[in-house]
Amino acid sequence: MRVLRISHSAAVAAWRGRERALRRRGDDVALITARRWHAGGVWVELDAGADENVIPARAFGTHPALFVYDPRPLWRALGEKWDVIDIHEEPFALSTAEVLVVRMLRRNSAPVVLYTAQNLQKRYPAPFRWLERWALGRAGGISACNTEAARIAEAKGFAGRARVIPLGVDTVSEADPTSGVAAAGADPADGRDTDRITVGMLGRLVPEKGIATLLDALALDPRLHARIGGSGPLESSLDDWTAQRGIADRVAVIGAVDPARVEDFYRSIDVLAVPSVPRPGWTEQFGRVAVEAMAMGVPVVSSDAGALPDVVGGAGIVVPREDPTALAAALVEAAGPRRAELVTAGRARAAECSWDSVAGAYQDLYRSVVRGAANGSPVAENAEVPGPVEIIVVAYGAPQMLRRALEPVAGLAVTVIDNSSLPEIAALCRDLGVRYRDSGANLGFGAAVNLALTDRLIAGADLLLLNPDAEIDPAGIEQLQRALRADPSLASVGPAQVDGDGRRARVEWPFPTPHRAVMDAVGLGRFQRGAHFVIGSVLLLRAEALAQVGGFDERFFLYAEETDWAYRAHRLGWRHRVVDEVTARHIAGGTSTDPRHREAYFFASQERYFRKHFGTAGWAVARVSGWAGALARAAVLRGERRTQARRRAANYRLGPIHVEARFRPDAVHERPVGEGQEATR
Repeated sequence: MRVLRISHSAAVAAWRGRERALRRRGDDVALITARRWHAGGVWVELDAGADENVIPARAFGTHPALFVYDPRPLWRALGEKWDVIDIHEEPFALSTAEVLVVRMLRRNSAPVVLYTAQNLQKRYPAPFRWLERWALGRAGGISACNTEAARIAEAKGFAGRARVIPLGVDTVSEADPTSGVAAAGADPADGRDTDRITVGMLGRLVPEKGIATLLDALALDPRLHARIGGSGPLESSLDDWTAQRGIADRVAVIGAVDPARVEDFYRSIDVLAVPSVPRPGWTEQFGRVAVEAMAMGVPVVSSDAGALPDVVGGAGIVVPREDPTALAAALVEAAGPRRAELVTAGRARAAECSWDSVAGAYQDLYRSVVRGAANGSPVAENAEVPGPVEIIVVAYGAPQMLRRALEPVAGLAVTVIDNSSLPEIAALCRDLGVRYRDSGANLGFGAAVNLALTDRLIAGADLLLLNPDAEIDPAGIEQLQRALRADPSLASVGPAQVDGDGRRARVEWPFPTPHRAVMDAVGLGRFQRGAHFVIGSVLLLRAEALAQVGGFDERFFLYAEETDWAYRAHRLGWRHRVVDEVTARHIAGGTSTDPRHREAYFFASQERYFRKHFGTAGWAVARVSGWAGALARAAVLRGERRTQARRRAANYRLGPIHVEARFRPDAVHERPVGEGQEATR
C-alpha cells in the first residue's frame, strides 16, 4: 500500500516509529513533516535519513491547531497517486483544511484518514467548527488516541467508526540491562535504597499538570525526592514553592529535556508521577510519558484525569486527582513492594503501544478505507468465493413466528438476542440449536444488534440481519452473498420481499433528505432520483463495510437504524441494492399489534435521523413538509386512510420524539411481559 502521511510532530525522530514500522510491514510510506518544530519546550530541527522518505516543509506558526505548511511540498506530493492520505492533525486544525484544499485542487481521490486526541466536547469558534465538520465529512477513517475522542468525532459528524489507536513508543528488550532502572521482575530488595525514592515528572510546567499536588506529596514523606523535567510558566515559581514546603533540598528542576535525552531521564528515576488535574477546556488526552516510562521498566503513578485511567489502569497505580496523601502513598508503594508487579505489567502495556502494534492497527484502518472507497464496476466473473455468513435475529415475543424464521436457517451460525426475556424463546432456541442471549431489557433493535456484535460467532464474516417476522432459506442467503461479493462497492444487499398473501412489497427507498420531504409533501417525490438504501428486515451487510461504518446508533430505538447505517456507509463511498433474483417472505409488523405504537416509534426515529444528518434546520423543513402533506391528505382521503393522515399530522405538530415518550416512558429499562407487545422493528 502506498501511503502519504502528514504530521508536524514527526519532526521528532522518536515519533517517526510509526512510519518505520509500516515500512517494515511492507508499505511504501512517504512523510511530510515540519522542517523545524517546538516540542517538549525545545526547538527540534528535522534530521532524517535518506531511507526514511521524509519531505520537509516549513511550518508557519507553532500552535498545533493554528499553523500551516508551506504549500509547495504538499502540492507536489498530492499530485502523485496514493492509496491513502493520512493527515495526523486535528480535524479543526488549519493545516488539515490546507491539506484537504490542496488535495481537492489536485483532484486527488485517495481516501483520507484524520487523527484526533480531543476528548472534551467543545464547540469551536468560527471558522474552526466549520473546518472541523467539513473535514470530518470528508474523512474515510479516523484514528483517535483515546475512546472519548473517538466518540466525540463520531458525534460531530464522522460517518464511520473511529478507531482507537494508541500513540506509539519504542519498546526495549527486557534482557537489556541498560533498558531501564530495573529489569522486569526484579526483586525490590535488589540493592535499591527504598529510603530514598526518586520520583520523576516530565512535561509542560503548567498548573494542570499537577505540579502542586506532587510537591505537596513530597512534603508528606521525607523519602520522596523529585526530578522535574520540562519548561513552562511555572518554572520560575518552583524555587519559591519548594522553599515554602521545606523540600527545596529534595527537588531538582532540570529544565526542558531534549527528546533525544528522554531515555536518560527515565533511567535516572525510580517511579514516574503523572498527577494531572483537569481544567475547563483541557484534560489528559493520552499520557505518552506514562507509556514511555513503562517501556523503560519504570513504574507509573497517575491521577484519574482524562485518558490516564485507560492508559495506566491495570499497569500502574491510579489515584484521585489533587490528592497528595494518596499520591505519596502510591509512589512509595510503586517504588517498593509493588515494583516488580508494576514493571512487568507496565512492559506488557507498553508492548500494546509498540510501534509495530500501532502500525498493524493503522494497516487495518488503511485497508478499511481503501475498501470503503472502492466504487468499481461489478466483477461477477471474478467474484470472491463467499465465506460463512453469521445471522443475528432480534426477538421480542411471538415465539411461533420466530420459529418459522429460524427453522430454515437453524443449521447456520445464528444468534438470537431476546429483548422480551421469554422462557419460551430460550426453549425454542435450545430446541433448534441456535445461540440464545437474553438482553435483560427491551434495548431496541440497534442496541440489541450491537450486543451481538460484541461477541461474534464468526469474526470477520458477512452479517445477515433477519427479522423474526421474515423468512429466507440458505440458498437465498447464498445468492445474496454472491451478489454482494460480486460488486466491491456494495455495503449491503437485500432480497425482494412478499407479504403473507404473496404481494410484492417495496424494500428499496431513497434516503430521506429535507429536499425530498418537500417534494413528497407536494406529491412530486416519485420523480426524485438519488442514492437508495434497502430496509433491514432481511439485510446482508458486508464485513468490510461493517468494520468501517461500525455498529448501529443506539439512539434509534425502533426503525430508521438501518437507514442511518446505510446513509453513513453511503457517505463513505458504499452503495446498497436489492437482489431481485432472491425473494423473502416478510409479514411487516408481525410481532406488533398496535399501529399507533409503530407510528410513534417510526416518526420519532425519522426526527432523530433528520436532526443527526441535517441539523435542526433540516428537521424543521422535514417536519413542516410532513405536517402540511398529512393535512392535505386528511382533507381529501376518507375512512381509515383519513384517520391515519390525521394521526400523522398530529404527530408532526406535537413532535414525534415527544409523542414517542408517551408510549415508551423509560422503555429501555422496562421488562416486557410477553407476546403481542411492541416489535423489534
